[in-house]
Amino acid sequence: MNAERAAGVVADAMDDREDDRLGGLRIGVDMDGVLSDFIAGWMALYARDFGRHLEVADVTSWDGMHELTHFRSMGEFWAWARGGGESVFRHLPPMPGAMACMERLAVEHRVVILSSKSDWAIPDSLAWLSEHRVPAREVHFLWRKSAVSCDVYLDDAPHHLRELRAARPDAVVCRRVHPWNDPLPGVVDIESWPRFEAVVARVARERSVAIG
Repeated sequence: MNAERAAGVVADAMDDREDDRLGGLRIGVDMDGVLSDFIAGWMALYARDFGRHLEVADVTSWDGMHELTHFRSMGEFWAWARGGGESVFRHLPPMPGAMACMERLAVEHRVVILSSKSDWAIPDSLAWLSEHRVPAREVHFLWRKSAVSCDVYLDDAPHHLRELRAARPDAVVCRRVHPWNDPLPGVVDIESWPRFEAVVARVARERSVAIG
């Protein structure tokens, strides 16, 4: 590649980088329990391995899934979920409507994946995102999600919701409503994807007015 062409490639890359920074919100989205149906996924795997069928409706507390199984602790549960090859995270079903919602939001906003995962779960989680063509501009695996700045967060884990609300008071923190989490002060409840899109649209309008 000659110097002139190389300079053009660099210039194009810089233009793309600048365009990538323009407009829209940063939307931090959790994976399990938000984009992927972790409960239905692990229950299907459990039924396959042990011949016992469980009901999603029976899960009413966070981090107490082993109580529905023969496992004596969450440590035993996670040892099984890790598997000997692909883990439970590789073939989780997507939440109904989740992928279509992400595609619509990504047209104007920056979708940022924020997921708390052990090292062994990361490759399968990345494969899942790729298989389902999630239009994420960023993917972060971390335990403290507030370390990544976003305008709107969507999560289902009670401890993450509390931490995000405390550490990011200027952001809009949203709870994906499930039986295993309860309403929290200052956190917006999300029962459906249309509801989440409406919240994002409202925040975008408010930010636009404030900037203008």
